[in-house]
This record gives sequence, C-alpha cells and structure tokens, in this order.
Amino acid sequence: MNNVRTVSDTKRAFYTLHTRPINSIYRRVVEELLVEMHLLRVNEEFRYDSVFALGVVTTFDRFMEGYQPAEDQSSIFVALCKSQDTDPKQYRHDAHKLSEFAQSQSVSALADWIQEAVNSGADELAQTFQAIAQNQRFKYSRLFGVGLFTLLEQSDSSVIKDEERLQAILTQICEALNLPQAKLSKDLELYASNLEKIAQAKQAMDDILQAERKRREQQKAAAQDPTLAPGSPIPTPEDESTT
Repeated sequence: MNNVRTVSDTKRAFYTLHTRPINSIYRRVVEELLVEMHLLRVNEEFRYDSVFALGVVTTFDRFMEGYQPAEDQSSIFVALCKSQDTDPKQYRHDAHKLSEFAQSQSVSALADWIQEAVNSGADELAQTFQAIAQNQRFKYSRLFGVGLFTLLEQSDSSVIKDEERLQAILTQICEALNLPQAKLSKDLELYASNLEKIAQAKQAMDDILQAERKRREQQKAAAQDPTLAPGSPIPTPEDESTT
C-alpha cells in the first residue's frame, strides 16, 4: 500500500491550517513553494539541513515582504511547514543560527571555512557541510541554492553585485561540497528574476490602489461641492489663495 502523501493532501492540509484567503499576487508564490517543499519531502534522497532551512525562510520572507494583512504572514508560514509535517520553529531557529554565523565571517573566510569543515567535521555546523559533501546522492534543490546564496549575502552583501567575485566564491564552495555549479547559477538567476517580477507586481498594485484612493477622494469632494466637475482636480489651499 502506498502511503506517500500527494500534493493534493499537502494543499488540503495547508488550507485547513490557514483558512483566510491569500492575496492574489502572493497566492502563486505560496503554492509553488508549498509544492516544491512537498516534492522534496517525499523524495527518498532528500535530507533536511540548515542551509535548506535558510533557503526556505529567505524565499518566504522576501517574496512575502509587504503582505497585507501583515499578521497573516506568520500564519501562512506556519501552515506551509506544518502541512509538510515539519516544525516552523525549527526552520526559523536553524536559519537564524546559520545566518548569524555567516554575518560573523568575511566571504573569503566563509568559503575557506566550508572547505575546512568538509574535512574536519569539527562541530555540529561543520558536520552539516561535511555530510553534504560526502553524500554521493545528495539531493540538491533550488531552495538549498538560495540558502547558500543567502549565506554569502549575509556575510557581505556587496559580493552579489560583483559577478566575477561571486562566481569565484561559488566555484570554491561548489567544488568543496560537490554541487552542480551550472545548476546553482541558473537557479540563482531565476530567483533574482522572480524577486524582480514580484516587486513589479507589488508596484503595479500600489499604483492601482493609489489611483483608486484618488478617485474616491475626488468623488467625495464632488459630492460636497456640486460646482466641482467629476474627475476635476481637488483644489489645494494655494489654488484658493490665488482666486
């Protein structure tokens, strides 16, 4: 008997946990992240680690930035994790711990540390990277790639603006961890592109809302002053002083 949870099962669990409607701009982002996490969780080769956790948390926080109502962000993240039978607190804790470590290192020192960690396994964090490098069946994912990229960004945000330096660092890390650099680079390009698209969608929505507010203000002003033609600009104090 096949007891592997289906995508439909996971989506049903999610919408049972988070019952409020999701803003249309963000719904696709949430469902794509939900499905991506699901497909990894049911893959026999997938192993959870703190880099993956950082990728999930970063992806969610950046794509959901500015979501309204703001209090729903936490509910959506909790439902996203719990619908996969995972602990949202563990994701946040592991991501925060790894992020703090990255912030204490320069980019070069971080890359060197990862290389050394693969050989030493000196502590729990080093053992995480050692396990990745030694796992010949390691299941690389886009979310893992985002986590790795976030490590570099947390260490030195300027590195992401220097393509040559970034690729050199990624080459060093990919060789140490036996990761597919071409796939990683492609995933990071897509990640950056999607961030830009969601930012444009948010701006378009803000413009629509601002235009709607202006229209309502004009209608209200016209209702209070019948001499104002529909759609005419609302007079300012400076306009009135010149009449």
